[in-house]
Amino acid sequence: MSEQARKTAEALEYLTGFGNEHSSEAVPGALPHGRNSPQRAPLGLYAEQLSGSAFTEPRRHNRRSWLYRIRPSAAHPAFTRTGNGALRTAPFTEAVPDPNRLRWNPLPDPAPGTDFLAGLWTLGGNGDAAQRTGMAIHLYAANAPMTDRVFSDSDGELLIVPERGGLLLRTEFGLLSAGPGEVALIPRGVRFRVEPLDDLARGYVCENYGQPFELPDLGPIGANGLAAARDFRAPVAAYEDAERPTEVVNKFCGNLWSATYDHSPLDVVAWHGTHVPYVYDLRRFNVIGSISYDHPDPSIFTVLTSPSDTAGLAGVDFVVFAPRWLVGEDTFRPPYFHRNVMSEYMGLIEGAYDAKAEGFVPGGGSLHNMMSAHGPDRETFDRASAAELKPQKIDDGLAFMFETRWPITATPQAAGAEHLQRGYDDVWEGLQRHFRA
Repeated sequence: MSEQARKTAEALEYLTGFGNEHSSEAVPGALPHGRNSPQRAPLGLYAEQLSGSAFTEPRRHNRRSWLYRIRPSAAHPAFTRTGNGALRTAPFTEAVPDPNRLRWNPLPDPAPGTDFLAGLWTLGGNGDAAQRTGMAIHLYAANAPMTDRVFSDSDGELLIVPERGGLLLRTEFGLLSAGPGEVALIPRGVRFRVEPLDDLARGYVCENYGQPFELPDLGPIGANGLAAARDFRAPVAAYEDAERPTEVVNKFCGNLWSATYDHSPLDVVAWHGTHVPYVYDLRRFNVIGSISYDHPDPSIFTVLTSPSDTAGLAGVDFVVFAPRWLVGEDTFRPPYFHRNVMSEYMGLIEGAYDAKAEGFVPGGGSLHNMMSAHGPDRETFDRASAAELKPQKIDDGLAFMFETRWPITATPQAAGAEHLQRGYDDVWEGLQRHFRA
Protein backbone atom coordinates (compact mmCIF):
# COMPACT_ATOMS: atom_id res chain seq x y z
CA MET A 1 0.00 0.00 0.00
CA SER A 2 0.95 3.68 -0.04
CA GLU A 3 4.30 4.38 1.60
CA GLN A 4 3.17 7.98 2.03
CA ALA A 5 0.10 6.84 4.01
CA ARG A 6 2.33 4.79 6.31
CA LYS A 7 4.68 7.74 6.91
CA THR A 8 1.68 9.95 7.63
CA ALA A 9 0.31 7.44 10.14
CA GLU A 10 3.64 7.14 11.93
CA ALA A 11 3.96 10.92 12.33
CA LEU A 12 0.49 11.59 13.77
CA GLU A 13 0.00 13.55 16.97
CA TYR A 14 -3.08 13.29 19.18
CA LEU A 15 -5.13 14.90 21.91
CA THR A 16 -5.78 12.64 24.90
CA GLY A 17 -8.75 11.86 27.12
CA PHE A 18 -12.11 10.14 26.60
CA GLY A 19 -15.17 12.42 26.80
CA ASN A 20 -13.13 15.58 27.12
CA GLU A 21 -14.14 18.97 25.76
CA HIS A 22 -11.36 18.87 23.17
CA SER A 23 -10.39 21.75 20.90
CA SER A 24 -7.98 21.95 17.97
CA GLU A 25 -7.11 24.25 15.09
CA ALA A 26 -5.01 23.50 12.03
CA VAL A 27 -4.48 27.21 11.34
CA PRO A 28 -3.80 29.65 14.21
CA GLY A 29 -6.79 31.90 14.81
CA ALA A 30 -9.33 29.59 13.14
CA LEU A 31 -11.07 28.71 16.42
CA PRO A 32 -13.31 31.48 17.84
CA HIS A 33 -13.14 32.17 21.57
CA GLY A 34 -15.88 33.29 23.89
CA ARG A 35 -18.69 32.16 21.61
CA ASN A 36 -19.47 29.29 19.22
CA SER A 37 -21.15 31.11 16.36
CA PRO A 38 -19.86 34.66 15.93
CA GLN A 39 -21.43 36.94 13.35
CA ARG A 40 -18.44 36.29 11.13
CA ALA A 41 -16.42 33.19 11.91
CA PRO A 42 -12.62 33.59 11.82
CA LEU A 43 -10.74 33.34 8.52
CA GLY A 44 -13.94 33.34 6.49
CA LEU A 45 -14.94 29.89 7.77
CA TYR A 46 -18.45 28.57 8.35
CA ALA A 47 -19.54 27.59 11.87
CA GLU A 48 -21.53 24.35 12.13
CA GLN A 49 -22.69 22.25 15.08
CA LEU A 50 -22.65 18.44 14.80
CA SER A 51 -24.94 16.91 17.45
CA GLY A 52 -24.53 13.28 18.42
CA SER A 53 -27.26 13.50 21.06
CA ALA A 54 -30.48 15.42 21.61
CA PHE A 55 -29.95 19.00 22.78
CA THR A 56 -31.62 18.30 26.14
CA GLU A 57 -29.92 15.04 27.13
CA PRO A 58 -28.11 15.19 30.50
CA ARG A 59 -24.72 16.85 30.39
CA ARG A 60 -22.96 13.53 31.09
CA HIS A 61 -24.44 11.99 27.94
CA ASN A 62 -24.53 15.06 25.73
CA ARG A 63 -22.30 14.82 22.67
CA ARG A 64 -21.80 17.72 20.31
CA SER A 65 -18.97 19.44 18.48
CA TRP A 66 -18.58 22.78 16.74
CA LEU A 67 -16.84 22.64 13.37
CA TYR A 68 -15.29 25.56 11.51
CA ARG A 69 -15.11 24.56 7.89
CA ILE A 70 -14.28 25.97 4.48
CA ARG A 71 -17.73 25.15 3.06
CA PRO A 72 -20.92 24.40 5.00
CA SER A 73 -22.16 20.83 4.97
CA ALA A 74 -25.53 22.11 3.75
CA ALA A 75 -24.05 22.97 0.34
CA HIS A 76 -24.40 19.66 -1.49
CA PRO A 77 -26.43 18.08 -4.30
CA ALA A 78 -29.23 15.58 -3.69
CA PHE A 79 -28.40 12.06 -2.49
CA THR A 80 -29.60 9.08 -4.50
CA ARG A 81 -29.80 5.41 -3.60
CA THR A 82 -26.79 3.26 -4.36
CA GLY A 83 -26.14 -0.44 -3.91
CA ASN A 84 -25.73 -1.79 -0.37
CA GLY A 85 -23.29 -4.54 -1.35
CA ALA A 86 -22.96 -7.03 1.51
CA LEU A 87 -24.00 -4.44 4.13
CA ARG A 88 -27.21 -5.19 6.05
CA THR A 89 -29.07 -3.33 8.79
CA ALA A 90 -31.57 -4.02 11.57
CA PRO A 91 -34.31 -5.00 11.79
CA PHE A 92 -32.95 -8.30 10.50
CA THR A 93 -36.12 -9.86 9.12
CA GLU A 94 -34.65 -12.04 6.37
CA ALA A 95 -34.00 -14.86 8.87
CA VAL A 96 -35.05 -16.03 12.31
CA PRO A 97 -32.75 -15.95 15.37
CA ASP A 98 -30.87 -19.25 15.68
CA PRO A 99 -30.24 -20.79 19.13
CA ASN A 100 -27.39 -22.93 17.79
CA ARG A 101 -23.77 -22.11 18.44
CA LEU A 102 -22.08 -20.79 15.31
CA ARG A 103 -18.48 -20.17 14.35
CA TRP A 104 -16.82 -18.75 11.24
CA ASN A 105 -13.36 -18.76 9.71
CA PRO A 106 -11.98 -15.41 8.51
CA LEU A 107 -13.52 -13.65 5.53
CA PRO A 108 -12.07 -14.73 2.18
CA ASP A 109 -9.61 -12.29 0.62
CA PRO A 110 -11.40 -9.58 -1.36
CA ALA A 111 -11.19 -8.98 -5.09
CA PRO A 112 -8.46 -6.55 -6.16
CA GLY A 113 -9.45 -2.90 -5.77
CA THR A 114 -11.81 -3.45 -2.80
CA ASP A 115 -11.86 -0.51 -0.39
CA PHE A 116 -13.09 -0.46 3.21
CA LEU A 117 -16.68 0.47 2.36
CA ALA A 118 -16.98 -2.07 -0.45
CA GLY A 119 -15.38 -4.68 1.82
CA LEU A 120 -17.96 -4.45 4.62
CA TRP A 121 -19.86 -7.72 5.16
CA THR A 122 -22.67 -8.03 7.71
CA LEU A 123 -22.75 -11.06 9.97
CA GLY A 124 -25.87 -10.12 11.93
CA GLY A 125 -27.33 -7.99 14.65
CA ASN A 126 -30.47 -6.93 16.47
CA GLY A 127 -32.78 -4.03 17.25
CA ASP A 128 -33.91 -1.39 14.78
CA ALA A 129 -31.59 1.23 13.33
CA ALA A 130 -34.47 3.66 12.67
CA GLN A 131 -35.48 3.41 16.35
CA ARG A 132 -31.85 3.81 17.47
CA THR A 133 -31.79 0.52 19.38
CA GLY A 134 -29.53 -2.49 19.03
CA MET A 135 -26.38 -3.19 17.09
CA ALA A 136 -24.89 -4.90 14.06
CA ILE A 137 -21.73 -6.94 13.58
CA HIS A 138 -19.78 -6.43 10.37
CA LEU A 139 -16.47 -7.70 9.10
CA TYR A 140 -14.28 -5.95 6.58
CA ALA A 141 -11.55 -6.97 4.16
CA ALA A 142 -9.91 -4.31 1.99
CA ASN A 143 -6.87 -3.98 -0.24
CA ALA A 144 -7.37 -0.49 -1.73
CA PRO A 145 -7.83 3.06 -0.42
CA MET A 146 -11.10 4.97 -0.57
CA THR A 147 -9.92 7.31 -3.32
CA ASP A 148 -12.06 10.46 -3.69
CA ARG A 149 -14.74 8.80 -1.56
CA VAL A 150 -15.87 9.35 2.03
CA PHE A 151 -18.40 7.56 4.22
CA SER A 152 -20.65 8.52 7.11
CA ASP A 153 -23.13 6.48 9.13
CA SER A 154 -26.34 8.18 10.24
CA ASP A 155 -27.57 4.93 11.80
CA GLY A 156 -24.92 4.59 14.49
CA GLU A 157 -21.35 4.89 15.62
CA LEU A 158 -18.70 2.49 14.32
CA LEU A 159 -16.22 0.67 16.55
CA ILE A 160 -13.52 -0.63 14.20
CA VAL A 161 -11.36 -3.52 15.46
CA PRO A 162 -8.42 -4.21 13.10
CA GLU A 163 -7.19 -7.80 13.05
CA ARG A 164 -4.76 -7.71 10.13
CA GLY A 165 -3.10 -4.66 8.64
CA GLY A 166 -3.24 -1.05 9.78
CA LEU A 167 -5.68 1.69 8.79
CA LEU A 168 -5.22 5.40 8.25
CA LEU A 169 -8.53 7.11 8.99
CA ARG A 170 -8.98 10.61 7.56
CA THR A 171 -11.93 12.20 9.37
CA GLU A 172 -13.55 15.61 9.53
CA PHE A 173 -11.72 16.13 12.83
CA GLY A 174 -8.29 15.04 11.62
CA LEU A 175 -6.33 11.82 11.17
CA LEU A 176 -6.22 8.62 13.20
CA SER A 177 -4.18 5.47 12.74
CA ALA A 178 -5.27 2.08 14.09
CA GLY A 179 -3.64 -1.32 13.72
CA PRO A 180 -4.14 -4.79 15.19
CA GLY A 181 -4.39 -4.46 18.97
CA GLU A 182 -6.02 -1.04 18.69
CA VAL A 183 -9.61 0.06 18.11
CA ALA A 184 -11.00 3.19 16.43
CA LEU A 185 -14.33 4.78 17.32
CA ILE A 186 -16.06 6.86 14.63
CA PRO A 187 -19.09 8.73 16.05
CA ARG A 188 -22.48 8.77 14.37
CA GLY A 189 -22.55 11.05 11.34
CA VAL A 190 -18.83 11.80 11.17
CA ARG A 191 -17.42 11.58 7.65
CA PHE A 192 -14.22 9.66 7.08
CA ARG A 193 -12.06 7.93 4.51
CA VAL A 194 -9.97 4.78 5.05
CA GLU A 195 -6.55 3.96 3.59
CA PRO A 196 -5.05 0.51 4.29
CA LEU A 197 -1.44 0.62 5.47
CA ASP A 198 -0.73 -2.93 4.28
CA ASP A 199 -1.56 -5.06 1.25
CA LEU A 200 -4.57 -6.48 3.12
CA ALA A 201 -6.59 -4.89 5.90
CA ARG A 202 -9.05 -7.09 7.74
CA GLY A 203 -11.05 -6.81 10.92
CA TYR A 204 -14.35 -6.37 12.70
CA VAL A 205 -16.86 -3.53 13.11
CA CYS A 206 -19.54 -3.05 15.76
CA GLU A 207 -22.22 -0.66 14.54
CA ASN A 208 -23.92 0.70 17.65
CA TYR A 209 -27.39 2.09 16.95
CA GLY A 210 -28.08 2.97 20.60
CA GLN A 211 -26.57 5.28 23.19
CA PRO A 212 -22.97 6.24 22.37
CA PHE A 213 -20.25 4.13 23.90
CA GLU A 214 -18.94 5.37 27.24
CA LEU A 215 -16.51 4.12 29.84
CA PRO A 216 -18.19 1.78 32.33
CA ASP A 217 -18.64 2.85 35.93
CA LEU A 218 -16.03 1.26 38.19
CA GLY A 219 -18.20 0.72 41.28
CA PRO A 220 -16.34 -1.17 44.04
CA ILE A 221 -13.19 -1.28 41.87
CA GLY A 222 -12.66 2.36 42.82
CA ALA A 223 -11.18 5.25 40.89
CA ASN A 224 -8.73 3.35 38.70
CA GLY A 225 -8.63 0.25 36.50
CA LEU A 226 -9.93 -1.13 33.22
CA ALA A 227 -9.61 1.41 30.37
CA ALA A 228 -8.20 4.75 31.48
CA ALA A 229 -9.74 7.86 29.92
CA ARG A 230 -6.29 9.36 29.38
CA ASP A 231 -5.30 6.52 27.03
CA PHE A 232 -7.91 7.40 24.42
CA ARG A 233 -6.47 9.54 21.64
CA ALA A 234 -8.42 12.06 19.58
CA PRO A 235 -7.16 13.66 16.35
CA VAL A 236 -5.78 17.16 15.94
CA ALA A 237 -7.40 19.31 13.30
CA ALA A 238 -6.31 18.65 9.72
CA TYR A 239 -8.22 19.66 6.63
CA GLU A 240 -8.44 19.05 2.89
CA ASP A 241 -8.97 22.07 0.64
CA ALA A 242 -9.57 20.02 -2.50
CA GLU A 243 -11.61 21.25 -5.45
CA ARG A 244 -12.23 17.87 -7.07
CA PRO A 245 -15.27 15.57 -7.37
CA THR A 246 -15.72 13.47 -4.22
CA GLU A 247 -18.33 10.77 -3.70
CA VAL A 248 -19.99 11.09 -0.30
CA VAL A 249 -21.76 7.90 0.81
CA ASN A 250 -24.21 8.09 3.71
CA LYS A 251 -25.76 5.10 5.46
CA PHE A 252 -29.30 6.13 6.38
CA CYS A 253 -31.97 3.80 7.83
CA GLY A 254 -30.17 0.77 6.47
CA ASN A 255 -29.47 1.90 2.93
CA LEU A 256 -26.52 3.57 1.25
CA TRP A 257 -27.11 6.93 -0.40
CA SER A 258 -24.57 8.71 -2.59
CA ALA A 259 -23.92 12.25 -3.77
CA THR A 260 -20.99 13.69 -5.71
CA TYR A 261 -19.65 16.88 -4.20
CA ASP A 262 -17.39 19.27 -6.11
CA HIS A 263 -15.01 19.34 -3.13
CA SER A 264 -13.80 17.22 -0.24
CA PRO A 265 -16.09 17.50 2.81
CA LEU A 266 -13.09 16.83 5.07
CA ASP A 267 -12.50 20.59 5.13
CA VAL A 268 -12.76 21.35 8.86
CA VAL A 269 -9.99 23.80 9.79
CA ALA A 270 -10.80 23.96 13.53
CA TRP A 271 -13.17 22.32 15.97
CA HIS A 272 -14.07 21.88 19.62
CA GLY A 273 -16.45 19.58 21.45
CA THR A 274 -17.16 16.10 22.77
CA HIS A 275 -18.53 14.29 19.69
CA VAL A 276 -15.14 13.21 18.37
CA PRO A 277 -13.36 10.12 17.01
CA TYR A 278 -10.91 8.15 19.14
CA VAL A 279 -8.31 5.43 18.91
CA TYR A 280 -7.39 3.20 21.88
CA ASP A 281 -4.60 0.66 22.39
CA LEU A 282 -6.12 -2.47 23.94
CA ARG A 283 -2.74 -3.39 25.42
CA ARG A 284 -3.15 -0.48 27.83
CA PHE A 285 -6.24 -2.08 29.37
CA ASN A 286 -5.66 -2.52 33.11
CA VAL A 287 -6.98 -6.03 33.74
CA ILE A 288 -8.72 -6.63 37.06
CA GLY A 289 -8.99 -10.27 38.12
CA SER A 290 -9.24 -12.70 41.00
CA ILE A 291 -6.20 -13.18 43.25
CA SER A 292 -7.86 -15.83 45.40
CA TYR A 293 -10.20 -18.24 43.61
CA ASP A 294 -12.72 -18.55 40.75
CA HIS A 295 -12.65 -17.07 37.27
CA PRO A 296 -14.27 -13.59 37.24
CA ASP A 297 -17.32 -12.89 35.09
CA PRO A 298 -16.34 -11.45 31.68
CA SER A 299 -18.00 -8.13 32.54
CA ILE A 300 -14.82 -7.30 34.46
CA PHE A 301 -13.08 -6.96 31.09
CA THR A 302 -15.43 -4.27 29.68
CA VAL A 303 -13.66 -1.50 27.75
CA LEU A 304 -16.71 0.45 26.54
CA THR A 305 -20.44 0.15 27.16
CA SER A 306 -23.56 1.48 25.47
CA PRO A 307 -26.13 1.81 28.27
CA SER A 308 -29.82 1.05 27.82
CA ASP A 309 -32.92 2.18 29.70
CA THR A 310 -32.30 -0.60 32.26
CA ALA A 311 -29.40 -0.06 34.63
CA GLY A 312 -26.64 -2.63 34.10
CA LEU A 313 -28.22 -4.08 30.96
CA ALA A 314 -26.17 -2.82 28.04
CA GLY A 315 -27.32 -2.38 24.50
CA VAL A 316 -23.82 -3.56 23.68
CA ASP A 317 -20.61 -3.99 25.67
CA PHE A 318 -17.16 -4.14 24.11
CA VAL A 319 -15.01 -6.57 26.13
CA VAL A 320 -11.33 -7.44 25.68
CA PHE A 321 -9.46 -10.50 26.94
CA ALA A 322 -6.04 -8.92 27.24
CA PRO A 323 -2.78 -10.43 28.54
CA ARG A 324 -3.08 -11.17 32.26
CA TRP A 325 -1.89 -13.35 35.11
CA LEU A 326 -3.93 -16.29 36.42
CA VAL A 327 -3.21 -17.16 40.02
CA GLY A 328 -6.49 -18.54 41.38
CA GLU A 329 -6.13 -21.45 43.83
CA ASP A 330 -8.29 -24.57 43.46
CA THR A 331 -9.77 -22.91 40.39
CA PHE A 332 -10.68 -24.04 36.90
CA ARG A 333 -8.90 -21.19 35.18
CA PRO A 334 -10.32 -21.00 31.64
CA PRO A 335 -13.78 -19.46 31.20
CA TYR A 336 -16.35 -21.70 32.82
CA PHE A 337 -19.28 -23.49 31.20
CA HIS A 338 -22.24 -21.13 31.17
CA ARG A 339 -25.52 -19.99 29.69
CA ASN A 340 -26.12 -16.27 29.53
CA VAL A 341 -29.16 -14.01 29.17
CA MET A 342 -26.89 -11.81 27.04
CA SER A 343 -25.79 -12.77 23.54
CA GLU A 344 -22.08 -12.97 22.76
CA TYR A 345 -20.08 -12.56 19.57
CA MET A 346 -16.38 -13.23 20.06
CA GLY A 347 -13.52 -12.44 17.71
CA LEU A 348 -9.79 -13.13 17.82
CA ILE A 349 -7.21 -10.50 16.95
CA GLU A 350 -4.06 -12.53 17.46
CA GLY A 351 -2.73 -15.76 18.94
CA ALA A 352 -5.06 -18.23 20.64
CA TYR A 353 -7.98 -18.00 23.06
CA ASP A 354 -7.59 -19.86 26.35
CA ALA A 355 -10.99 -21.59 26.14
CA LYS A 356 -10.54 -23.08 22.68
CA ALA A 357 -7.73 -25.45 21.71
CA GLU A 358 -8.31 -25.32 17.94
CA GLY A 359 -10.63 -23.98 15.25
CA PHE A 360 -10.89 -20.44 16.64
CA VAL A 361 -8.41 -18.47 14.55
CA PRO A 362 -7.52 -14.78 14.14
CA GLY A 363 -10.07 -13.11 11.89
CA GLY A 364 -12.72 -15.68 12.75
CA GLY A 365 -15.59 -15.38 15.19
CA SER A 366 -18.16 -17.29 17.21
CA LEU A 367 -21.76 -16.48 18.08
CA HIS A 368 -23.40 -17.79 21.24
CA ASN A 369 -26.93 -16.44 21.45
CA MET A 370 -28.78 -15.99 24.72
CA MET A 371 -29.04 -19.14 26.83
CA SER A 372 -27.00 -21.24 24.41
CA ALA A 373 -24.69 -23.47 26.44
CA HIS A 374 -21.01 -22.93 25.76
CA GLY A 375 -17.62 -22.98 27.40
CA PRO A 376 -14.23 -24.64 27.04
CA ASP A 377 -13.85 -27.37 24.44
CA ARG A 378 -13.03 -30.92 25.51
CA GLU A 379 -9.27 -30.62 25.04
CA THR A 380 -9.12 -27.39 27.04
CA PHE A 381 -11.29 -28.87 29.81
CA ASP A 382 -9.13 -31.96 30.14
CA ARG A 383 -5.91 -29.97 30.18
CA ALA A 384 -7.13 -27.32 32.65
CA SER A 385 -8.64 -29.90 35.00
CA ALA A 386 -5.27 -31.59 35.39
CA ALA A 387 -2.99 -28.53 35.23
CA GLU A 388 -0.54 -27.63 37.99
CA LEU A 389 -1.96 -24.46 39.51
CA LYS A 390 1.13 -22.31 39.54
CA PRO A 391 0.97 -18.63 38.50
CA GLN A 392 0.39 -18.51 34.75
CA LYS A 393 0.76 -15.59 32.34
CA ILE A 394 -1.79 -15.49 29.52
CA ASP A 395 0.00 -13.42 26.90
CA ASP A 396 -0.20 -15.38 23.66
CA GLY A 397 -3.52 -14.06 22.41
CA LEU A 398 -5.84 -11.07 22.21
CA ALA A 399 -9.56 -11.76 21.95
CA PHE A 400 -12.64 -9.55 22.29
CA MET A 401 -16.39 -9.81 22.62
CA PHE A 402 -19.42 -7.80 21.53
CA GLU A 403 -22.05 -8.63 24.16
CA THR A 404 -25.64 -7.45 23.74
CA ARG A 405 -28.94 -7.65 25.59
CA TRP A 406 -30.88 -8.98 22.57
CA PRO A 407 -30.48 -12.13 20.46
CA ILE A 408 -28.29 -11.68 17.39
CA THR A 409 -29.92 -12.75 14.13
CA ALA A 410 -27.37 -13.98 11.60
CA THR A 411 -27.87 -12.72 8.06
CA PRO A 412 -28.61 -15.30 5.35
CA GLN A 413 -25.18 -14.58 3.84
CA ALA A 414 -23.56 -15.44 7.19
CA ALA A 415 -25.71 -18.51 7.85
CA GLY A 416 -24.90 -19.89 4.41
CA ALA A 417 -21.31 -18.72 4.08
CA GLU A 418 -18.63 -21.11 2.90
CA HIS A 419 -16.42 -20.03 5.78
CA LEU A 420 -19.05 -21.06 8.37
CA GLN A 421 -17.70 -23.98 10.42
CA ARG A 422 -20.45 -26.54 10.13
CA GLY A 423 -18.89 -28.90 12.66
CA TYR A 424 -18.54 -26.39 15.49
CA ASP A 425 -20.61 -28.50 17.93
CA ASP A 426 -18.01 -31.25 17.63
CA VAL A 427 -15.57 -29.37 19.89
CA TRP A 428 -17.68 -30.45 22.89
CA GLU A 429 -17.85 -34.11 21.87
CA GLY A 430 -16.03 -36.51 24.16
CA LEU A 431 -16.76 -34.67 27.41
CA GLN A 432 -16.97 -37.76 29.58
CA ARG A 433 -19.20 -38.69 32.49
CA HIS A 434 -17.13 -38.48 35.68
CA PHE A 435 -19.90 -38.65 38.27
CA ARG A 436 -19.34 -40.98 41.20
CA ALA A 437 -22.11 -41.35 43.80
